[in-house]
Amino acid sequence: MDNSPASPGPFPDEPGILEFLKICDGFYPADAVDASIAQQRAWYDALCARFDRPLPQGLTYVDEMLFVPIRRYRPAKLGTEVTLLYLHGGGFVVGSLESHHAICAEIADFAGAELFSVDYRLAPEHVWPAQTDDCFGVLKQLLGDGRQVVVIGDSAGGNLAAGLAIRAREEGLTGIVGQVLIYPGLGGDLVSGSYREMAHAPGLTTADVAYYRDILKAPADEPVAHPLLCSDFVGLPPAYITVAHFDPLRDDGRLYAEKFADAGVEAVFRDEPQMVHAWLRARHMSDGARAGFAALCEAVARFAGTSR
Repeated sequence: MDNSPASPGPFPDEPGILEFLKICDGFYPADAVDASIAQQRAWYDALCARFDRPLPQGLTYVDEMLFVPIRRYRPAKLGTEVTLLYLHGGGFVVGSLESHHAICAEIADFAGAELFSVDYRLAPEHVWPAQTDDCFGVLKQLLGDGRQVVVIGDSAGGNLAAGLAIRAREEGLTGIVGQVLIYPGLGGDLVSGSYREMAHAPGLTTADVAYYRDILKAPADEPVAHPLLCSDFVGLPPAYITVAHFDPLRDDGRLYAEKFADAGVEAVFRDEPQMVHAWLRARHMSDGARAGFAALCEAVARFAGTSR
């Protein structure tokens, strides 16, 4: 293995994503992981608020308690009985019902489906498996009610969504009709492929990924925590996996999609060529993010049976 230092790597040149990165840098410093947890959360909340958007017309939502706090979205026009379950990103350290509020609302509205967002417990106050247990509890309740569910997650939430699909299969639960994984962290090796090529990528570095893994304290040999370790993909729900090209997590999604294909399980993989980690927030200012968001919304709608 080549052990020479990783190079800084290329940089996107799409004007919209460059403007997005400039705004992010003003709210969330590159060395944020060196700050206190409280400071990290304050910075992240301010960043999320900066990209807040008006909700789609007619969409309503309500906060409820279902094992953990959840937010339940209902679009003005409901076109399916399939339910969407959204698990937010934030490295298992930051994020909340508020951080992904508009994102959840827009996905629910596009798909014409009811969506539940989970306010799972965060690290370091709560280490693994608190996060997956919280989300799995909600999933089991939805499936127990006879619902069909599409699990969706970005970044750390993508990790949780993939893990839930594995847990559900192992426990013999049925009803997950699709999983949508958005730049997910799935347990790659941190030293090769995109972890090396994009080690210093804007928005998320390989060192950041290592920090978040360390703070979560998940067992290194646990497939629910590191889905790339899963040895059998037969029986998992079909997947739509979208990644950012300029992201150390890129190859986690690519390799996961390849494992699905090798097992004969449906998986669509999309590498957004100009995108960086967290590009969902740039969906209204970047052409690439806008196209990527439209594609993932269409994938959700297809799994939900409301594809346009």
